[in-house]
Amino acid sequence: MTASTQGVRLHSGSRLLGNLVELLSSMRFAISLLTVICIASVIGTVVKQHEPLNNYVNQFGPFWSEVFGRAGIYAVYSVWWFLLILAFLVASTSLCIARNTPKIFTDFKAFKEGIREQSLKSFPHRAQALLPDQPKVAAHRIGQELLEAGWRVKLQSRDAKEGQGWMVAAKNGAANKVGYLAAHSAIVLVCLGGLLDGDLIVRAQTWFNGKTPYTGGGMVADVPAQHRLSPSNPTFRGNLFVTEGTTSSTALLNQSDGVLIQELPFSVELKKFVVEYYDTGMPRLFASNIVIHDHETGEKKEARVEVNHPASYRGVNIYQSSFDDGGSKVKLQAYPMGASVAPFEVAGVIGGSTGLSNGDSRMTLEYTGLRVINVENFGKDGGSDTDVRKVDLRASIESQLGSGHKTSSEKKLRNVGPSITYKLRDAAGQAMEFHNYMVPMELDGARVYLMGARESLAEPMRYLRVPVDEKDGIDGFMRLRSALADPAMREQAVRRYAKVAVEPGRPELTEALVASAQRAIGLFSGVDKAPPSKGSSTPDAQLKGGLPAVSAFLEANVPAADRERASEVLVRILNGVLFELAQLSREKAGLAPLPRDDVTEQFMSRAVLSLSDSLYYPAPMTFQLKEFEQVQASVFQVTRAPGQTVVYIGCVLLILGVFAMLYVRERRVWVWLAPRAEGGCEASMALSSNRKTLDADKEFEQLKTTLLKVNP
Repeated sequence: MTASTQGVRLHSGSRLLGNLVELLSSMRFAISLLTVICIASVIGTVVKQHEPLNNYVNQFGPFWSEVFGRAGIYAVYSVWWFLLILAFLVASTSLCIARNTPKIFTDFKAFKEGIREQSLKSFPHRAQALLPDQPKVAAHRIGQELLEAGWRVKLQSRDAKEGQGWMVAAKNGAANKVGYLAAHSAIVLVCLGGLLDGDLIVRAQTWFNGKTPYTGGGMVADVPAQHRLSPSNPTFRGNLFVTEGTTSSTALLNQSDGVLIQELPFSVELKKFVVEYYDTGMPRLFASNIVIHDHETGEKKEARVEVNHPASYRGVNIYQSSFDDGGSKVKLQAYPMGASVAPFEVAGVIGGSTGLSNGDSRMTLEYTGLRVINVENFGKDGGSDTDVRKVDLRASIESQLGSGHKTSSEKKLRNVGPSITYKLRDAAGQAMEFHNYMVPMELDGARVYLMGARESLAEPMRYLRVPVDEKDGIDGFMRLRSALADPAMREQAVRRYAKVAVEPGRPELTEALVASAQRAIGLFSGVDKAPPSKGSSTPDAQLKGGLPAVSAFLEANVPAADRERASEVLVRILNGVLFELAQLSREKAGLAPLPRDDVTEQFMSRAVLSLSDSLYYPAPMTFQLKEFEQVQASVFQVTRAPGQTVVYIGCVLLILGVFAMLYVRERRVWVWLAPRAEGGCEASMALSSNRKTLDADKEFEQLKTTLLKVNP
């Protein structure tokens, strides 16, 4: 018996209905549906599901993100067409099983002992022999030997009308047909489990029970009842967010147009969250020590939830999905990037915000992230310190060999400490993101603070390097930055520089140097605008000061032949004024003046570059992390999956069915024994198998030897 690819044919009713039933119950239709489901599953694996819409806009663009959203690509496993295909696949495969099961069981019971002698001669495996025994005796002997070998046997005696003799019919490997039923039943069970554990029941409640997704904000406790699902909901899959030391009993079920609130029959209390890291800074292990509080009985159950080690209670599985900040407390030091204003402190909670105002100017400081560990690679870059005269053939070859993860550049991983991420949002709602490290790090032989900024998530962070002072802090640079924005201190620094640089008794040189110094510091500070220049990479309208403004001034006012010498003089004057400005800022703070040594010279060289870059810093102030108290939060995935058992049974049936169809061969043996006038009988034997293999040839030769006493 072979399974037909045709469907059920109705012998009554309309032709259209008959064609639809035939198509739905055909194997080709089921295979087509299964192919579509496989393609959809690949899409659901490649494209991250249930992400915020902005993530898809950044990834695919505005047009395609909307097209994919309407097609349900962002929630493939719960979109209506995927569930509909699953339902059709269940119906189609069930009809295939219903159509072929009677034939299979009929064939399972039949020995086909009525086969004619002439038909045996058409089998590929056939043999003939003369036996000394009478047909009846030979039939019983052959039947007994087949029974002992594990075959099922049936003997048939035929009279003279049918051709006198005995037919021995035997079969083995009938489990192959059972494998067909098991494999197809497994597909039905797996699809049913997918429908039960999918979004179908939740969607049914939105269609027929008046439940609607919630799109607002505020406290979960204030969400109305029409957005909440009962604790007795038979199936759901949602996210549960619990902060250390708190308890939660409501999960969020993400929908395409909002969320549904799933009430749980218990509460989850997070006692402690544990996270361990690799040397690379990636989490090696994160786990949650929880206490489950039953709402009905008041029972308390302690459990530990790790990745791939969930906890289970009252039919609900609790998986460790991820972790997040649970509202860490931070204290930031604000440094104005311009005006001579004293620094101030501000405190907040990650996820919260603080309003800032300076007269009519209002901004909102949003605390978006705290990272306690930041592991960076300080290894040498492929060619930054390479000696081109050095030829090391062995090292060159070995750098290209070895394991797949081996690289030719050396990695030096180092934890550079905590960092804070925040946003500054203006009154119009426009925001910029900033990322500042708490402690300085050594880059290119100098210890600097890094202050990152970007206008959108699609852009990389651009970092301002701020050199440390003699106390390894940021205050020295910030005092100098504030002094640069103070006109009175700039004027005083110019006078002091001129007094030091010019010999006494030469007032005409002093006034000339004062004028040059005022022009240099005015251009650098951005007070004096640089004249238009030709060939500059930076538009003059965007020049806010710094070294680009000085360069633009020289290009516009100094001939090319004298430009190099003039720039050296102007930069020397600028450095001298800035040094005096640094000394004035220290005197104002009650600190000792900077010594004139190599350390001070290196600090001032880096400070000049940082001051130039700071004039283009996109915010009026920067915030440095001063103190923090980390609070962790655990994100659990809670699921009630009644279809899980159904899927497991389906998987077992699929394994058994595939094993039976691939490794169990169905074989049938017929031996026709006809009497001879001289005595004894003439035996004709044939063997059929559902697959042509070398094992079938070998088995036939063994049967010939055993049953017919024919030597191979």
